[in-house]
Amino acid sequence: MSAPELSRMIKPRALPPGEMAIEASEVERAALAARFGITALPALSARVSFEPKGEAVIARGSLAASVEQPCAVSREDFVYEVAEEFELRFVPASAPAAHEADEEFELSSDDLDEIEYEGEALDIGEAIAQELGLAIDPYREGPDADRVRAAKGIESDEDRKPSGPLAEALAALKK
Repeated sequence: MSAPELSRMIKPRALPPGEMAIEASEVERAALAARFGITALPALSARVSFEPKGEAVIARGSLAASVEQPCAVSREDFVYEVAEEFELRFVPASAPAAHEADEEFELSSDDLDEIEYEGEALDIGEAIAQELGLAIDPYREGPDADRVRAAKGIESDEDRKPSGPLAEALAALKK
């Protein structure tokens, strides 16, 4: 496995006090852009605070990024802003999961966004990169999408009317 493009190792036994600011370098942003298949990542920053919770560490924060990628319709590059809040739970890989012994279980909010780590440190940078990856919309349309559709005679999603038995049944339910 290759090294993460954005790595910020944190030792759970020595969590940083208050809020930690993370700013991705130009090299890190270029590597992340390549990883996510976008044109460029002009900016990426995050703010994170940590809270120990037994063997786990709760990381709460937000990320902000400028993303440049091709429009899904025109294929012309455009830039848009991403702002995401996150809450992650880091647990040592050796810690048993609460539901491990159960044959059937339901996920609760405590089970979501849980990240296992090995060794003496967790990588908040890689977790932020993963959050960014989830926030990038590969089918996002740029400002010229409607113009290109019109020029090519393609209907926009808003112009299309659903059809078929399912659409008729849903329309009947709305009445």
